[in-house]
Amino acid sequence: MAEREKFETIDGYIGTFPENVQLILQEIRKVMKENAPDAEELISYQIPAFRYYGMLIYYSAYQKHVSVSTAPFKVFEVFEKELSPYKRSKSTVQFPLDQPVPYQLIAEMTKFRVKENKEIAEAKATKKKK
Repeated sequence: MAEREKFETIDGYIGTFPENVQLILQEIRKVMKENAPDAEELISYQIPAFRYYGMLIYYSAYQKHVSVSTAPFKVFEVFEKELSPYKRSKSTVQFPLDQPVPYQLIAEMTKFRVKENKEIAEAKATKKKK
Protein backbone atom coordinates (compact mmCIF):
# COMPACT_ATOMS: atom_id res chain seq x y z
CA MET A 1 0.00 0.00 0.00
CA ALA A 2 1.40 3.42 -0.95
CA GLU A 3 2.13 5.83 1.85
CA ARG A 4 -0.09 8.93 1.85
CA GLU A 5 1.62 12.17 1.06
CA LYS A 6 2.35 14.36 4.09
CA PHE A 7 1.50 17.99 3.41
CA GLU A 8 3.61 20.74 4.95
CA THR A 9 1.64 23.65 3.47
CA ILE A 10 -1.83 24.46 2.20
CA ASP A 11 -0.37 25.43 -1.16
CA GLY A 12 1.29 22.00 -1.29
CA TYR A 13 -2.05 20.32 -0.64
CA ILE A 14 -3.94 22.41 -3.20
CA GLY A 15 -1.19 21.89 -5.80
CA THR A 16 -1.86 18.15 -5.93
CA PHE A 17 -5.25 18.62 -7.62
CA PRO A 18 -6.23 19.35 -11.23
CA GLU A 19 -6.33 23.06 -12.11
CA ASN A 20 -10.14 23.34 -11.99
CA VAL A 21 -10.18 21.88 -8.45
CA GLN A 22 -7.25 24.09 -7.40
CA LEU A 23 -9.29 27.15 -8.40
CA ILE A 24 -12.24 25.98 -6.29
CA LEU A 25 -10.00 25.26 -3.29
CA GLN A 26 -8.32 28.67 -3.62
CA GLU A 27 -11.73 30.37 -3.70
CA ILE A 28 -12.91 28.43 -0.62
CA ARG A 29 -9.67 29.43 1.13
CA LYS A 30 -10.20 33.09 0.16
CA VAL A 31 -13.82 33.07 1.38
CA MET A 32 -12.82 31.50 4.69
CA LYS A 33 -9.93 33.97 5.17
CA GLU A 34 -12.25 36.92 4.47
CA ASN A 35 -14.77 35.69 7.03
CA ALA A 36 -12.27 34.57 9.66
CA PRO A 37 -9.53 37.20 9.25
CA ASP A 38 -7.98 36.51 12.66
CA ALA A 39 -7.86 32.74 12.19
CA GLU A 40 -4.61 30.85 11.70
CA GLU A 41 -4.28 28.66 8.61
CA LEU A 42 -2.76 25.22 9.06
CA ILE A 43 -2.73 21.64 7.89
CA SER A 44 -4.62 19.36 10.29
CA TYR A 45 -5.42 15.72 9.59
CA GLN A 46 -3.54 16.26 6.30
CA ILE A 47 -6.10 18.79 5.00
CA PRO A 48 -6.30 22.61 5.10
CA ALA A 49 -7.93 24.13 8.16
CA PHE A 50 -8.40 27.32 10.12
CA ARG A 51 -7.93 27.67 13.89
CA TYR A 52 -9.54 30.41 15.97
CA TYR A 53 -10.18 29.73 19.66
CA GLY A 54 -9.73 26.08 18.74
CA MET A 55 -10.27 24.31 15.44
CA LEU A 56 -12.66 26.34 13.34
CA ILE A 57 -13.27 24.79 9.93
CA TYR A 58 -11.62 22.40 7.45
CA TYR A 59 -11.86 22.04 3.69
CA SER A 60 -10.69 19.36 1.30
CA ALA A 61 -11.11 17.95 -2.18
CA TYR A 62 -11.83 14.52 -3.55
CA GLN A 63 -12.42 13.01 -6.97
CA LYS A 64 -16.03 14.18 -7.31
CA HIS A 65 -16.58 16.76 -4.57
CA VAL A 66 -15.09 19.31 -2.19
CA SER A 67 -15.92 19.11 1.50
CA VAL A 68 -16.27 21.58 4.32
CA SER A 69 -16.02 20.12 7.82
CA THR A 70 -16.22 21.30 11.42
CA ALA A 71 -16.57 19.67 14.77
CA PRO A 72 -20.27 18.78 15.11
CA PHE A 73 -21.43 22.03 16.68
CA LYS A 74 -24.59 23.95 15.77
CA VAL A 75 -23.52 25.09 12.31
CA PHE A 76 -25.13 22.14 10.54
CA GLU A 77 -28.38 22.68 12.47
CA VAL A 78 -28.44 26.42 11.81
CA PHE A 79 -27.83 25.98 8.07
CA GLU A 80 -29.86 22.78 7.71
CA LYS A 81 -32.22 24.22 5.07
CA GLU A 82 -29.37 25.65 2.96
CA LEU A 83 -27.38 22.42 3.24
CA SER A 84 -30.32 20.12 2.49
CA PRO A 85 -29.46 19.64 -1.22
CA TYR A 86 -26.00 18.28 -0.32
CA LYS A 87 -24.69 15.00 1.05
CA ARG A 88 -23.84 15.50 4.75
CA SER A 89 -22.75 13.82 7.93
CA LYS A 90 -22.78 15.29 11.46
CA SER A 91 -19.64 17.29 10.70
CA THR A 92 -19.09 17.40 6.91
CA VAL A 93 -20.90 18.62 3.84
CA GLN A 94 -19.98 17.60 0.29
CA PHE A 95 -20.32 19.99 -2.64
CA PRO A 96 -20.23 18.11 -5.97
CA LEU A 97 -17.64 19.34 -8.46
CA ASP A 98 -20.19 19.19 -11.29
CA GLN A 99 -22.35 21.87 -9.60
CA PRO A 100 -21.65 25.49 -8.63
CA VAL A 101 -19.95 25.71 -5.22
CA PRO A 102 -22.08 27.80 -2.81
CA TYR A 103 -19.33 30.21 -1.73
CA GLN A 104 -21.78 32.57 0.00
CA LEU A 105 -23.05 29.67 2.13
CA ILE A 106 -19.45 28.74 3.00
CA ALA A 107 -18.87 32.39 3.98
CA GLU A 108 -21.92 32.37 6.27
CA MET A 109 -20.91 29.05 7.83
CA THR A 110 -17.40 30.37 8.48
CA LYS A 111 -18.74 33.56 10.11
CA PHE A 112 -21.04 31.48 12.27
CA ARG A 113 -18.18 29.20 13.37
CA VAL A 114 -16.02 32.24 14.29
CA LYS A 115 -18.81 33.56 16.52
CA GLU A 116 -19.51 30.11 17.96
CA ASN A 117 -15.86 29.35 18.81
CA LYS A 118 -15.39 32.77 20.40
CA GLU A 119 -18.54 32.35 22.52
CA ILE A 120 -17.44 28.87 23.66
CA ALA A 121 -13.98 30.21 24.62
CA GLU A 122 -15.48 33.16 26.49
CA ALA A 123 -17.90 30.90 28.37
CA LYS A 124 -15.01 28.62 29.40
CA ALA A 125 -12.97 31.63 30.56
CA THR A 126 -15.89 32.98 32.59
CA LYS A 127 -16.46 29.57 34.16
CA LYS A 128 -12.76 29.34 35.20
CA LYS A 129 -12.94 32.74 36.93
CA LYS A 130 -15.79 31.60 39.19
